[in-house]
Amino acid sequence: MAYLQLKGIEKFFGTQRAIKGIDLSIDPGEFIVFVGPSGCGKSTLLRLIAGLEHIDGGELSLDGKAITHLPSSKRDLAMVFQSYALYPHMSVAENMSFALKLAKADPKLIAEKVENAARILNLTQYLQRTPKELSGGQRQRVAIGRAIVRSPKVFLFDEPLSNLDAALRGQTRVEIAKLHRELGATTIYVTHDQVEAMTLADRVVVLRDGQIEQVGTPLELYDKPANQFVAQFIGTPQMNVLPASDVPGVDGAPHDGFVGLRPEYLSVTRAGDSRVQGKVELIESLGAETLIYVNTGGQQPWIARLNERSACQIGQDVGLSFDPQRAHVFDAQGRVVRGAQAPVTA
Repeated sequence: MAYLQLKGIEKFFGTQRAIKGIDLSIDPGEFIVFVGPSGCGKSTLLRLIAGLEHIDGGELSLDGKAITHLPSSKRDLAMVFQSYALYPHMSVAENMSFALKLAKADPKLIAEKVENAARILNLTQYLQRTPKELSGGQRQRVAIGRAIVRSPKVFLFDEPLSNLDAALRGQTRVEIAKLHRELGATTIYVTHDQVEAMTLADRVVVLRDGQIEQVGTPLELYDKPANQFVAQFIGTPQMNVLPASDVPGVDGAPHDGFVGLRPEYLSVTRAGDSRVQGKVELIESLGAETLIYVNTGGQQPWIARLNERSACQIGQDVGLSFDPQRAHVFDAQGRVVRGAQAPVTA
């Protein structure tokens, strides 16, 4: 039996069916990431699990115990919010220990748990400071520490890095990954950032319109997307998906279907050397890699990713080549007709 089990979970807001019969099994110690576009239901689903929203249909169980209608305080879960939700007048130590003090835990045990969490999160020297004396990244670590001291069965993270700048997001993401390995705790993490999903998750749950589109490891979703939506949502820059009529040489593509090609599987050649011809529209030089946007006369440019710097110039005529076996083929409804050949690894 799964550690955390969702069976037919539903949520209505008035007449709107926001969560549409979600089934999901989560094993002990898994790091699960909910990802999807704004409005897909990922935060709502997390709040249903946490007990912050009422479940209108289905069953939720944790470690063999039904918790569908239990209040959040009785579910043995701990949530870390996007907004930190720290008490401004309390010290770091007081914020981290507040829930245990309310539960009238032994003061010695409280002190031990706070000291241990502070050590794990490199907060020991800040225990007597108030939140206003901390950086955004430190405040987020305090919020995580508050969850750790409760020793919950499941950690719930609701877009915890959204308020941090790019450098702090990367640093805190690494800290969360290390923390998960050290604690071995079951974790559910909500984000709109698919880079976070790819780097943190054991399994990713892709949501759209209150339903699960696909569940799998990050590389399963990247290499074998279940449909065109997942194919384009996972990957940065996103997969090139073009009308089949614009992509020569791909067998089995329906005339009204689409062909998907990852940017790294496109090569930029001299004009006239390939079956696809176009003009360089934009070049993004990122240092370690270069993104080249090529206008081939269709509705959207093709994007090629090169793991090197390029001598191409904007306005230059070029060719684009690719291995047809690396192409994903979709029908007019976005369903997979044929998957791409998996890349060969050494």
